[in-house]
Amino acid sequence: MPSYVQVVDAPGGLLRRLWLYGLLRLTSKGTSFIDADIEGMRVRQRKWDIRFARTDPTVRRTPLAGAGFAGEWIDCPGARPERVILYLHGGAFMFRWPGVYTSMLARWCRRLHARALMVDYRLAPEYPFPAATNDCHAAYTWLLEQRCDPRNIVLGGDSAGGNLALVTLQRIRGANQPMPACTVLLSAGVDFTLSSPSMVLNEGSDPMFDLTELVMMRGFYAQPERYADPWVSPLFGDFTGFPPLLFQVGSREVLLDESTRAAARASAAGVEVQVEVWKHMGHVFQAMPLPQAAVALEGIRRFVVHHTDWGSQ
Repeated sequence: MPSYVQVVDAPGGLLRRLWLYGLLRLTSKGTSFIDADIEGMRVRQRKWDIRFARTDPTVRRTPLAGAGFAGEWIDCPGARPERVILYLHGGAFMFRWPGVYTSMLARWCRRLHARALMVDYRLAPEYPFPAATNDCHAAYTWLLEQRCDPRNIVLGGDSAGGNLALVTLQRIRGANQPMPACTVLLSAGVDFTLSSPSMVLNEGSDPMFDLTELVMMRGFYAQPERYADPWVSPLFGDFTGFPPLLFQVGSREVLLDESTRAAARASAAGVEVQVEVWKHMGHVFQAMPLPQAAVALEGIRRFVVHHTDWGSQ
């Protein structure tokens, strides 16, 4: 095992985890996307978002206007305005969970005394590739235009948003823009060819996804001839010059190997990499009401503080 990989076994919350993962198996895993009613799925997803979101009433959400892309500021008391977490949410490129992600990012903001800008990128299938990548890069460019110091920008993303975060880094480099201080990637999906061994090996243990489901879902975002394109599958891109990367992924995920393979390519390109493989955990557990989410946040905090000057209040 490479020295940059750490296996994390954080105890606690067993009954809650079993309940949550059982619920996900019943409601999410094995969803058929043949003749799918995407809007109907979004309606059901919004109901789940309202049910599971637990946001402190002191958190302020402010829609962004006039920036050329859609987004929302998330602020907590005590935030330092110069510290910005640019966050790209997950949702298979097709869905939004604004309440759940606001709740998660509020915890990040409190621990780091920062504010977050969550990009409301355009969704597939109405807006397939490259619309989302354009919006995410536009958000970073806009922050630079607002004179945000890139050393005070932390880029983050989960699942599809982790994909978009790595593509955004490619585009930042291609535009000769300064890189953010570091990047946090949760359960990133980085390979549209679905060639990772964990796609098969973890299919039975993953509480949310199976290979057949992912095969169907990917076609809503990109055409088959694009699946190996580095802007669709950033695993196949050039990682040279990227900022330090933190990958957190659950050991039960079909996407497990996507994090470890991307980390290996980044490390080979000279990028500082850290990988945390969380035993018994599923997809984006950091957004769930589990004790492991708090422990994972402490790892994120340490990583960010190490690569910024955010250790001071």
